[in-house]
Amino acid sequence: MEATHNTISVLMLPWLAHGHISPFLELAKKLTTRNIHIYFCTTPINLGPIKQQLSKKYSLSIEFVELHLPSLPELPPHYHTTNGLPPHLMPTLKKAMDMASPNITTILKQLKPDLVVYDFLQILAPSLAQSQNIPAVEFMVMSATMTSFFLHLANNPGVEYPSPEIYLQDYEVGKFADDSEDGDRMLECFQQSSEIVLIKTFREIEAKHIDYLSVLAKKKIVPVGPLVQDPVEEDEKKEIIEWLNDKEPSSAVFVSFGSEFFLSKEEMQEIAYGLELSMVPFIWVVRFPRGEKVNLQMALPKGFLDRIGDRGMVVEGWAPQKTILKHSSIGGFVSHCGWSSVMESMTFGVPIIAMPMHLDQPVNARLVEALGAGVEVKRDTKGRLEREEVAKVIRKVLLEKTTKRKAKELKENIENKGDDEIDGVVQELLRLCSKLKEKAMVGNSSTQTIFLRS
Repeated sequence: MEATHNTISVLMLPWLAHGHISPFLELAKKLTTRNIHIYFCTTPINLGPIKQQLSKKYSLSIEFVELHLPSLPELPPHYHTTNGLPPHLMPTLKKAMDMASPNITTILKQLKPDLVVYDFLQILAPSLAQSQNIPAVEFMVMSATMTSFFLHLANNPGVEYPSPEIYLQDYEVGKFADDSEDGDRMLECFQQSSEIVLIKTFREIEAKHIDYLSVLAKKKIVPVGPLVQDPVEEDEKKEIIEWLNDKEPSSAVFVSFGSEFFLSKEEMQEIAYGLELSMVPFIWVVRFPRGEKVNLQMALPKGFLDRIGDRGMVVEGWAPQKTILKHSSIGGFVSHCGWSSVMESMTFGVPIIAMPMHLDQPVNARLVEALGAGVEVKRDTKGRLEREEVAKVIRKVLLEKTTKRKAKELKENIENKGDDEIDGVVQELLRLCSKLKEKAMVGNSSTQTIFLRS
């Protein structure tokens, strides 16, 4: 059913991963404060947790729309998400998403949104929307630095990126190429976006990369801000807050590598020994692939938990990341540098101990270091972590005043800006919709004139 609204209605189509759904939902919330109606479309398995967590104040302005993927024998409905998806089924999930085109078409015809906002893996969404005269705008949830770096490599193979502080180590090049297998989809999605591309960032940290991306993409790049959700009180994790309350200000580090990356045995060992050698209090979130029965004590070095005692807390599975980063006892974030984690760290003024693993993370880590908002843990020539280096960088970040000062500056900058970027986003979206309506009116007028003359 078509919604009643005063301005425009927007259908949002994020990729089926938490790291994409979360920023799309935060953008949706921001847009509703500007009187824009949102249809939020994803698979039922992804909608379940969102419905439980979303505040009732959005019940009229954000409508959830179920996207049903085709039934494939190897991809039952509980695998219509990247959360817990076995890695070998990722290509199948992308195939199923592409096969859902008839369902997306039906949704577009039923809802008649004024605009579609789609993700960089939703390759068919823009063409389906535009076939019904609905403008479609891409929303990139990666950094402008990573996006421009990728487009630069695609357009100028063998030519150095214009900002020399952004680069790949020799051991990262091959892995980056493997991780960029969706490059063609990414390029096509960029090309199909209607005049502008939205991107999760702010100019103060990525101005030159945003401008270069605009040149490469031949489109206006519109920053939407960091889009960090306000921390929510979590009763079941009160022991973490109690542990933090006993620590001195800025004395502890939070260690986490994202919800969908799992450390190798060797990486876990080196990080554990690095934390032990640092002598710094820490909270470490450890995750294992769903369905794998792993004993935590066996995965960690022998006697590790006994040796660290109350100085460290190892949490298996999940912890309230934003609540922890906001706590005054946290002085550093040992992070893989996923873009959402980088944005959260900057929002809460926490310096980063960068430990990138794959995908966009190495490029994000170089940006963090170039900004002075963190320090990267250097690996050996084969890309292996070394415990002594881990310990050294942790101690350096906690003691170094310049990194802390830069992190504080970024936090204050974000606080002072508020939602300034959202006003710019709304103006651009309204302009696009208005432009399309004017075209339609001109087309109708021309048709009538031809009819009268005949």
